[in-house]
Amino acid sequence: MKRIILPTDFSENALNAARYALKLFEDQECTIYLMNTYTPAIYQAEYVLHSPGQIGLGDIYQSESQEQLEKLHKQLEQEFKNPKHTLITHSAFNILVDEVVSMTEKEKADFVIMGTQGASGAKEIFLGTHTVHVIKKSIKPVLAIPAVYTFTAPTSILFPTDYEIDYQVEELSALLELASMVDAEIHVLHIASGYGLTENQKKNRFTLEKILAPLNTKYYEVPSQEVIEAINNFQKEHKVELLAMVQNKHTFLESLFIEPIIKKIGFHVSIPFMVLPHQ
Repeated sequence: MKRIILPTDFSENALNAARYALKLFEDQECTIYLMNTYTPAIYQAEYVLHSPGQIGLGDIYQSESQEQLEKLHKQLEQEFKNPKHTLITHSAFNILVDEVVSMTEKEKADFVIMGTQGASGAKEIFLGTHTVHVIKKSIKPVLAIPAVYTFTAPTSILFPTDYEIDYQVEELSALLELASMVDAEIHVLHIASGYGLTENQKKNRFTLEKILAPLNTKYYEVPSQEVIEAINNFQKEHKVELLAMVQNKHTFLESLFIEPIIKKIGFHVSIPFMVLPHQ
């Protein structure tokens, strides 16, 4: 039984991510949590000091959140009619990332699946602020779905690596499971520095090859270049339906979140992007 958390702000982007999740796991027994968090726009001392019921503000936001969730629940059930899926609504007065982390632990979730941008949807941003925060703090894999992406089973997965991570089976289990589920081919992409691999990198590559051995895997070495450029170039030459990476403070993924936006504009996520937490 898969347990999936679907954060939603009721935008079209969030709806697209929900549809992707239900299609991706259509043959799997799943409990799917439709989650919405709300924080009143007027977040003042009197709201914190008094119960929401006393001033009515909390009740209004809570009711609206629950009504929208029930509407989404009904829409998805009617659209998919999948007896393998149990949809549960969850409304919470909390910050999104904190509720995702808390609920992931409480419900022992396997995946968090969400859109890349919220209702504001600034197109030039690499990932929406909420998505970035969830990716950085989530203890489970996060699958970010672009707003206009039309579902295609991810049978070709790009996995960029610098071989600096001592990979563990546990942290790659979601990738292994997903690839097996859709019979995907994994393309492991390494950007050569020109100096050859260090002994540590060689060891990590050997470990990765051993972990991925049961799957259909191809390995690529490309000349020294920016990682973003390498990913973009690979996507131009090969069919790719999912980008997967391990979140680690020493990898390029972390730099994507801290570099100025202007440096990120060349990297648009046009395909689903799965980030695996480093164990």
